[in-house]
Amino acid sequence: MENARPPEPPHPAKDVTDHIGYRLKRAQAALRTAMDRALREHDLTVPQYSCLESLALHPGLSNAELARATFVTRQSMNVVLRTLQDAGLTTRPDTVDHGRARPARLTDEGRRRLRAAQESVYAIEARMVRAVPDERLADLLENLDRLAQALDA
Repeated sequence: MENARPPEPPHPAKDVTDHIGYRLKRAQAALRTAMDRALREHDLTVPQYSCLESLALHPGLSNAELARATFVTRQSMNVVLRTLQDAGLTTRPDTVDHGRARPARLTDEGRRRLRAAQESVYAIEARMVRAVPDERLADLLENLDRLAQALDA
């Protein structure tokens, strides 16, 4: 097996930095770094911000639903929700009439903090969008969706 040829890359590439996965990860890491920096000014983390955004769009989501929407584990979301609740940004009932899911909602302070943070985050997204010619943005978004769908099993 030592003489076996390495597999052919799925497209022409000089090295790993030419692969789609590497470039996606590089863009994601740059976005995460910029968001971490911006959200620090609002005393929020990226998962906390994502949770607030999700609750603004869909009030009453459960821990599990928020975890799926924000790409974290249920255990991590439980910590995020507890931190947001302790900060007075979200509220959840202590008990529910049926089932176990305790729906989360934004408080007035949560909505205020989200709006302030959105200005910073949307400015970051605007910087990214400006880097793509207007006539190519729709194709970029569609292609990113296609890449994700290709890996969804």
